Amino acid sequence: MSVLVVGISHKSAPVSLLERVALDADGVAKLLADAQACATVAETAVIATCNRLEVYAEVDRFHGSVEDLSRLLVERAGESTEAMLPHLYVHYEDGAVSHLFHVTAGLDSMAVGEGQILGQTRAALRGGQEHGSVGPALNVLFQQALRVGKRARAETGIDSAAPTLVSAAVERVLPDGVAGRRVVVLGAGAMAGLATATVARGGASDVVVLNRTAGNAERVAAEHGVRHAALEDIDEELARADLLVTCTGAAGVLVSAAQLHAARPHQHPLAIADLALPHDVEPAAAELPGVHLIGLADLAEELRDTDAGREVDEVRRIVGEEVTAFLSARRQSSVTPTVVALRSMATDVVEAEMFRLAARLPDLDDAARAEVLHTLRRVADKLLHQPTVRVKELANESGAVSYATALAELFALDPEAVDAVTRASGEAIQ
Repeated sequence: MSVLVVGISHKSAPVSLLERVALDADGVAKLLADAQACATVAETAVIATCNRLEVYAEVDRFHGSVEDLSRLLVERAGESTEAMLPHLYVHYEDGAVSHLFHVTAGLDSMAVGEGQILGQTRAALRGGQEHGSVGPALNVLFQQALRVGKRARAETGIDSAAPTLVSAAVERVLPDGVAGRRVVVLGAGAMAGLATATVARGGASDVVVLNRTAGNAERVAAEHGVRHAALEDIDEELARADLLVTCTGAAGVLVSAAQLHAARPHQHPLAIADLALPHDVEPAAAELPGVHLIGLADLAEELRDTDAGREVDEVRRIVGEEVTAFLSARRQSSVTPTVVALRSMATDVVEAEMFRLAARLPDLDDAARAEVLHTLRRVADKLLHQPTVRVKELANESGAVSYATALAELFALDPEAVDAVTRASGEAIQ
């Protein structure tokens, strides 16, 4: 079995296409079920964020699996296969491991180093576990990826090295800063909390948080010492606002161009940073007098090219080190069932010979019997030591040769015995 990832992200597709494949919790559950139903797929997990949708799978073959998983993403985009395929990417085996570690470390994010991806990856693992689609292979992979992400942030300043999506957006629409400005934050999730903290620290004179669920807006506002209001009050708040930051998870437009026009009868200048996907603000609002609107599409290119210098380089080094260590351990573990089966066979041979010896020499005393048994075990261990050490070393070398298979063939190991060890290992991990 091998790991495969098929995905689409801000690096491979325009925001307009990402909007069409954005999934809510029910959509993720349906994608998990559809992927799990593919004949070649054994395990599945889905990372779904505002700027990426990735299906991770443990598969029994590459061809067939790629076609099946790609088809599922094409269906969700509502595009033709020809139009969609250029925006999909595929990583397999070592490449899939490397990609996931880069993702959790924040190196593949729109804003390099952002920390939300750790929680989103954790949610992907938990979602797969709850739906029964994550087994031992993906569980080990995702758990290690989460540890890599934590290590990257613990050992470097990657979180603060790159501009956050919020600060970059605010700087674009209000180059002179938010000091003394009135700000409306629409949303109550992690990004809204970051937006609230950013403008509050920037010296905004008034910050209000609005959300469809009043309790959530109150929670975010309380955390940052600002006001909260009901979503029904948005027109009144917009009439006085200098800046609107939107970052909800809504499926459609929340603020229309007509609504903004009516809320600002005197065309008071209004900067808008729409950080939602799909967008919260109707794009036509950018045509209104006095409105300066930017969205993720406007920010994508400059944030994609952000270089966080030494911190990013250090995180890349950490990720490279972790990928090498994980792949080495995984390759060695792949031969473990064969080694265990070989040693088990040797133990059976020793015990069988001791049984024959007891029948031939019934008068052999216990001390002599123990010494013979000890000697036979030492001989077996010495004969098997070098082959088992070498097969683990050779497992780390690239190439088409399966040294575990060769070892099993040379010693005529029972395939059922090897499979039994593999199953036992998987059950222990779960």
